[in-house]
This record gives sequence, C-alpha cells and structure tokens, in this order.
Amino acid sequence: MCKSVTTEEWKKIFYEKMEEVKPADSWDLIIDPNLKHNVLGPGWKQYLEVHASGRFHCSWCWHTWQSPHLVILFHMFLDRAQRAGSVRMRVFKQLCYECGTARLDESSMLEENIEGLVDNLITSLREQCYGERGGHYRIHVASRQDNRRHRGEFCEACQEGIVHWKPSEKLLEEEATTYTFSRAPSPAKPQEETGSGWNFCSLPWCLFWATVLLLIIYLQFSFRSSF
Repeated sequence: MCKSVTTEEWKKIFYEKMEEVKPADSWDLIIDPNLKHNVLGPGWKQYLEVHASGRFHCSWCWHTWQSPHLVILFHMFLDRAQRAGSVRMRVFKQLCYECGTARLDESSMLEENIEGLVDNLITSLREQCYGERGGHYRIHVASRQDNRRHRGEFCEACQEGIVHWKPSEKLLEEEATTYTFSRAPSPAKPQEETGSGWNFCSLPWCLFWATVLLLIIYLQFSFRSSF
C-alpha cells in the first residue's frame, strides 16, 4: 500500500526530478494557499493540473471521501541570469458534504500519483520557461472513468470560477432519462380505484342496504303480528 505524500515529500520528488533534467539550475517549490488562477506577475507562467486524484478527510466529522476531480495550480518563474527558478503551488480543497461544515479540508495523495503529477509539472515548466518542446503529459493519474456528477458547490476550485469538469455523455443521458420519467404525468385512475366519491356497489354499502331491508321486513312483520 502506498503512503500518503506530505508537503516535504512533494518537494523531495520535485527536487530530485529537476536535478536530473536541469542540474545547472536551482529550483525551489513553495506551497502558496493564496495563489490565484490567471493572476500572474511579470515573467511568471502558469500550469493547471486537472487530472489529479486525492482522498479528503473531514476534520470535523471524520468523514473521508475519494475525489478524481482534484485541482492543482502552479505558477512558475525562471531567472535566467541567476540560473534560479521558483514554483508556487496550490492544491484546491473541498468541503465535506456529509456534515455541511464550512471548513475546507486538504487532500492526501499517493506517492505513485505524485510521480506523474510532478512529471506533468516539469513538462510544462520546460515548455514555458525553457522553450523546449516534445514533452509528454501523463493523463492516466486519474484516468479512471467516473460517471458521478461533480458537486461544484463543495469544490474550492469551482467556487473560484475554475472550470475543470464537464459531465460525460453517459451521465447526461442518464440524467435526461431520469428527468423525463420524473416529469411524465401519471395516468388518470378510475374513480372507484382512487376511493373518492360514493361507490354504492361496494361491500360496506351492500351490507348497509341489506341491514336496512331486514329491518324494514322485521318492522312490517311485527306490525302485522300486533293485529
């Protein structure tokens, strides 16, 4: 079983891989929870990872859930004169949909997933900061098909206007079918089946009229016997 990766292990994997591809340059990785999508300083580049998968743990009710819709934002800057670069990183959080608390919870990821995510980051970094081409992005990190609807009201990235998920064709077809059946009018039921109105042929009414008839016959017989 793979262990969950901490911030320090994120940095360790990044530094090791950058040492292999750019040993002459010094790079730093900084976690920045205030990083904003498409808000860049002069010379900074951006890479948005939308193929990540992570497990969330609610610190309030202890509910855990797996999400294949994890979003990670990277801002990158290279100072060619100093041969030094910096990467700022933000992992967007999610709200717990079980207890409804307004506290955003962080995710944990497996080391096997981090390897692919860092490879994607470095591919984008080499393209945008060094002008290199020919890299390949790994999209199998969270390639498992997920036909559940993403609950954007609990996603920090969605709430900040980052569009990173769209429903699959299968999900759209299922929802359209569900909507059609839910909106279909119910067929009219005969009055005797609904139980509304006066049904004089029902068993209670038959017993009532039989009792009335017997009472009339009894009264007539008693009246004649008295004479």
